[in-house]
Amino acid sequence: MHPLEHLPDWPRVTSAVPADPAVEERVGAVLAQLTLEEKIGQMLQPELAELTPEDVTAYKLGSALNGAGIWPGGARHADPSDWVKTTDAYWEAAEAAYADRPFRIPFMWATDAVHGHNNVFGATIFPHNIGLGAARDPELLRRIGAATAREITATGMDWTFAPTVTTPRDRRWGRYYEGWSEEAEVVRAYAGEMVHGLQGGAEGLRTDRHVVSCVKHWVADGGTADGGDRGTCRSPEDLVRNIHAAGYFSGLEAGAQSVMVSFSSWDDPANYDHSPGTGEPYNLKVHGSRYLITDVLKERMGFDGIVISDWDAHAEVSDCSIGDAGYVINAGVDVLMVAGRDAWRSVIERALAGVRSGVIPESRIDDAVRRVLRVKMRAGLWEKPRPRDRSTARETGVLGCAEHRALSREAARKSVVLLKNTGGVLPLDPGGRVLVTGSGADDIQKQTGGWTLTWQGNDVDLADLPGATTVAGAVRGITGDARCTVDPFPERIEPERHDVALVVIGEDSYAEMRGTIKPWRSIGYADLKRSYARDLETLRRLREAGMRVVTVMLTGRPLYTTEEINLSDAFAVAWLPGTEGAGITDVLFGGPDGAPRYDFRGRLPASWPRSRTASAANRIPPHIPGYRVPPEEQAPEGEHEPLFPYGFGLSLDEPDPNRHPLPLDTARDDTPPPPATGPLPVLGGGSGTGPGYGFRIGGHNTWSRVDISFEEPTECLVVRSEPGTAEDGGPALSLRFKGYPAFVYAQRPGPQSDPLDLRGHAAADGCLAFRVRVTERPSQPLYLACHDDYPAQPGLDLTERLSGLPEGSWAELSVPLSRLAELGMDLRHVDVPFMLYTEGTAEIAVADVRWTAGEAP
Repeated sequence: MHPLEHLPDWPRVTSAVPADPAVEERVGAVLAQLTLEEKIGQMLQPELAELTPEDVTAYKLGSALNGAGIWPGGARHADPSDWVKTTDAYWEAAEAAYADRPFRIPFMWATDAVHGHNNVFGATIFPHNIGLGAARDPELLRRIGAATAREITATGMDWTFAPTVTTPRDRRWGRYYEGWSEEAEVVRAYAGEMVHGLQGGAEGLRTDRHVVSCVKHWVADGGTADGGDRGTCRSPEDLVRNIHAAGYFSGLEAGAQSVMVSFSSWDDPANYDHSPGTGEPYNLKVHGSRYLITDVLKERMGFDGIVISDWDAHAEVSDCSIGDAGYVINAGVDVLMVAGRDAWRSVIERALAGVRSGVIPESRIDDAVRRVLRVKMRAGLWEKPRPRDRSTARETGVLGCAEHRALSREAARKSVVLLKNTGGVLPLDPGGRVLVTGSGADDIQKQTGGWTLTWQGNDVDLADLPGATTVAGAVRGITGDARCTVDPFPERIEPERHDVALVVIGEDSYAEMRGTIKPWRSIGYADLKRSYARDLETLRRLREAGMRVVTVMLTGRPLYTTEEINLSDAFAVAWLPGTEGAGITDVLFGGPDGAPRYDFRGRLPASWPRSRTASAANRIPPHIPGYRVPPEEQAPEGEHEPLFPYGFGLSLDEPDPNRHPLPLDTARDDTPPPPATGPLPVLGGGSGTGPGYGFRIGGHNTWSRVDISFEEPTECLVVRSEPGTAEDGGPALSLRFKGYPAFVYAQRPGPQSDPLDLRGHAAADGCLAFRVRVTERPSQPLYLACHDDYPAQPGLDLTERLSGLPEGSWAELSVPLSRLAELGMDLRHVDVPFMLYTEGTAEIAVADVRWTAGEAP
C-alpha cells in the first residue's frame, strides 16, 4: 500500500470513462424531446416487490431494483432463468412505454451485489469487505469484481450498488464489515480496482459482461459518532476528505458511474444548508446537503454520473416525507430509490407539482435526467438487446462456477489473520484427530454474514447455499469423518479422544441497524450474547482438560477477546469468509509431509481492541503525512491503544511475540444493585406513560422511528396505534400489526435514553407485567423483550399465551424477570423496558405496563 498524501482541498477527478461529445449530442437530442412526466420517470427507482411491468409502461420509469430478500415470485431459490425472465419483462415494459414516440429509452436493473451476486440462489459468495481488507491484495479485488459482474449479467441485470468504500472508525457500527479497513490507504487502493473489475473500463462497460458500479455511501458513513446507525459524523471537513472520501477518489478515477448517498449526517458548519434569507443551519442529513452533493461531488470533483439516494432515505430529510422528495432533488440527488408503491407514486406527483410551481427548477430535473441518459449510453444500453438475448443470458452456469468458487476460496485463505501461534501448534496434522467445537463450528450463517440471500442473512442454511462448506465440513474433507468430531457445545471434554480442539467462535449474522452495538455496551465478545459466553466457557473447559486449542474467530469487526486468545495455543481471525470454509482450513492444516500448504498472509485491516470500551479506531495519529489531529479528534492517552496494531499478523515461520498471557481488562465493575423496593411504571398509573417514557414504532420499512401519540391515532406502514382507556380508566394503546416486521417499544427520549441497571427488580423476584386485550390473535410469533435490537437479541414468544385468552376481554400477563434473563436479555443495560415485536398480523391493546418488585408468579 502506498501512503496517502494530505489533500488540502477537494481534488478534480479525471475519470477513466471520459466525456464523449457524441454521447453528449445523443443525450441532448433525447432530452429535448422528453415531457416533464417522462423526465421524472427516469428519476424513480422502485423495488420489485412494489412494482409491476404495467407500472413501468404507465409511468415511463427508468430503472428498478431488487432489495435484499426480494426474488422473482417471492421464490428464494429462483434460478438464473427466472431472473432473466423478470428483468426481460420490465425491459419490454419500458420499450412499450415509448412505442408511440420517435425514440426509446432502455430500462436499467439494479441490485445489491456487495460480496458476490449475493441475492441470487447459487451465486458465488465472496468474503465480506473487512476480510478482503486483511488480504492486502488490490489485484484480487479486480478479479472478484470481474467475476461478480459476469454473474450479475447472467441474470439480466445492469447495475450493482457496489463497492462500499466507507472507512469505518467505530467497531460498534453494524455496517463495520462493509468497509475494507479503518485506514484510508487500504480503501483508496482497493476502490479503484473493484470498480475496474465490475465495469471493465470505458470499453468493457459497453459490453454485456460488465455492469455499472456504484461507490457508496457518500460520505463519512463510517465516521458516525458512537458507531450509530445512520448517525452523525462530527469530524472537520479536512478529516472527512482525507479519511472518509479516500475511496471515492480512486473509485471515480476508475470510472464509477454512480454514487449512492449516505443515510448519515455531517455535523460541520461547511455542510449546513441555509434557509432562504435566514442564513441559519437548515439540514444536516447528507441527502439534503447541496454542499456535499452538488458543490463538492458534482462541481469541484467533476463527477458527471448518477447520484442515487439510499432506500427511502429522502424521508429522513427536513422538508421531505416518504411521499415528497423535493428538497433532496434540489440538493442534487438524481435518482430516488423509493420502496413502497404509494410512496413512489406520491414522489412523482409531488415532483411534478414542485416543478410546475417553481419550487424545483426544471434545470435541476434536466441535469438529473441528462446524467441518467449519459450513464445508460456509456453502458451501451441502446445497443444491448433485451436481457434474454444477451450472450451472458446463455451462460447461466457461470453462477457459482468452479473458477469463481476457487477465487472465493483464495480470497478467504488470504484474509485469515494469525494473531497467536505458540508451541508450533500450526500447521495441524491432517492425519490427527480433531474436535471441532464452538458456536461457529458448523454454522454457515456465521461465515457468510448479512446481505446473503436475505437482508440480515440470519435465516439461511446450507440448502440455500449450494456447494457451501462450513469449517466443520472442510475439516471432515481433510481428516475424514472418523477422525473429526463435531460438537459445538460439548458437555464432556475427553482429551484422550482428540489430538487438538479447533474452536470456531463468532458473531451471529447481522446487517445494518440490527448489528449495531449500543454505546454503553461492552465490545467484549463474550459479553454480547449468551451463546458467545458459552464459547468462552468451552475454551476454559478445554484448557482445564489440558487440550491443545486452536481458535478461529468469525466476525465482522475486531472485538475484545483477550481471554479467548490467552486460552488458545493459536488464534486466527477469519472475518466473514463466505461459503468456502476450505479457505480457512487451507492455512490451518499442513500437507501429508507436515509442511504448510499455505502460509498466513492476512494482516489486520483495523487495530484490535485492548479493552471492552475501546470501541473506536486508534486515531493518534492518522496515517496521513502532514495531517494535524484536531483537538476534538484526539482520544485520551491510551484510551484506544490497541492490543494488536493495524497491520499486525503472523506468518508460520515468525516467532510469536505473545508467549506470555496478554493483559486482561479488569476495569469493569459488575456489582449488581440491591433488590428493588418498588415498581417501575412504564405505561399507566394515571398518566400517559411512566417517568419519562414514550412509545415508538419501528420496523423493516420504518427506518426513522415513529413516535406514538396518546392524543390521536398514529398510522405508519407497519403498525397502527390508537389511544384508549383501560378497565381502571388508565391509558391504553390499541396496536394493529399489519404483517410486516414491526416492533412497538417504550423508551425515554434524548439523553435520558441511557440504560438503567434493573437487575435489582429481578433480585426482588419481580416480573414484567401488563394488562392485555386481544382482538385479533397473532398470525405469527409475537415476542416480548426489553431491548430495541429486534431481532438480533432474544425475545419471549407470547403467541400461545395470547391465543389462549378470551378475545375482547382484558387480562393480566406477567413474565418473571429471571425468565427474561435466562433467555439472554441484559438486565444490566435496559434502555427499552417493554417491547412487542412480530412479523405477522395481530391486534391487541396494552395497559398498565410495569416492572414489579415483588413475588413473581
